[in-house]
Amino acid sequence: MSKAAQLAALIGSGQAQGNKNLIINGAMQVAQRGTSTSSATSAAYHAVDRFDQNIVTMGAYTISQSTTAPTDFTTSLKMDVTTADASPASGDVVAIRTKLEGLNLQQLNFGTSNAKSITVSFYVKSNKTGTYVVSSYLADAGKQWGQTYTIDSANTWERKTITWQGSSNSSVINNDSGAGLIFTWYLGAGTGRTSGTAQTDWTAYATTGEAVGQTVNIADSTANEFFITGIQLEIGEVATPFEHESYGDTLLKCQRYFEICGWVPRTDNLLACVDYKVEKRAQSTIAVVSSDAAGFSVGVNELRDSRQGFYQNSNASHTTRVTMSSDAEL
Repeated sequence: MSKAAQLAALIGSGQAQGNKNLIINGAMQVAQRGTSTSSATSAAYHAVDRFDQNIVTMGAYTISQSTTAPTDFTTSLKMDVTTADASPASGDVVAIRTKLEGLNLQQLNFGTSNAKSITVSFYVKSNKTGTYVVSSYLADAGKQWGQTYTIDSANTWERKTITWQGSSNSSVINNDSGAGLIFTWYLGAGTGRTSGTAQTDWTAYATTGEAVGQTVNIADSTANEFFITGIQLEIGEVATPFEHESYGDTLLKCQRYFEICGWVPRTDNLLACVDYKVEKRAQSTIAVVSSDAAGFSVGVNELRDSRQGFYQNSNASHTTRVTMSSDAEL
C-alpha cells in the first residue's frame, strides 16, 4: 500500500485524529520557567517545557521560546550560539532532548511480536545546512537508533520525517513513570560520539558512535542559530498533519512534570500545604522562585504526588508572598 493510501486509511479509521501525538508541547507553546536563558553551558530545561538541552563543554547559548515559526505555528525553540567551539573535544556534545514517560507508551507493544513502528515529524530552520542526527533511545532496554536528516536550504523552514521500526527483541518499555523513550536532536558532537558505523536498527547504547553521521557543528560560529517546532511522534510509518491542541490542554500535560505554585503564609514558622493543579509524575523537588521577604527560607514535608507541604523556617511575622516551583521532570 502506498503512503498516500496508508494516510487515507488512517484518516478514514480515525487513527490519525485525536490524541495521536505522543510528544508533549511539540509546538513549543508552554514555557513555565521563562522564555529565555542566556549563556547556557550545561544540561537543563532552559526555556520551553518538556525539552531540555544536553550541553557538555561545547560552547554557550541563548536558548529561547522564539516567535519565529512556520505557517500554522506561533512559537519555536531557538538555540543561538553566543560562545563558539569550533574544535570540540571527543566527548563534547550539544543537543535538544525530550523524554517520554513509559506509562504513555504501552500501546507501542515494544518487546513483543506486535511491536509497532513509530514516526517522528518536525520543522527545522538554521543557517547551517548539512547532515544532522536525531536518535531514539529505549531507556529501559539501553538501546538506541540514530538516524540522519539534512537541512538543505539555509534560513528556510523544512519539515522532516523519520520512521523507526518497532523493537521486538528484549526491548520492553516498562509500564511505569520512568523514562521510556528519549528523543535527541544533535546539533554538534565530538569525534568520539560521531565515529563508527551508521545504525540501521536498535543497538546497545554506547556514547561512542551515538551521533554517527552528524557532520554539522552548530557551535562553530556565534553567527549560527537553530530553530525547531511542530514535533510529533505517532504510531505507524506515515507522518500525518501536526495535531494542534489548546494551550490549556498542553499546559496541564506539562504540569505533571513541572508547575509554578503560589503560597502566602501569614506568620513565622507556619506550616502550609499546596494542592497541585495536576498530580505529579513522582515526588517533586521544590524551590523558591521568588519571595517578597528578605531572609526567607523554606523547609519541605514530602506528602504525596498531588500535594506538597511547606513550612517557613525564618522570617518576620508578617504576610509573605512566595512563588515555588515543583519539579518532577524525567
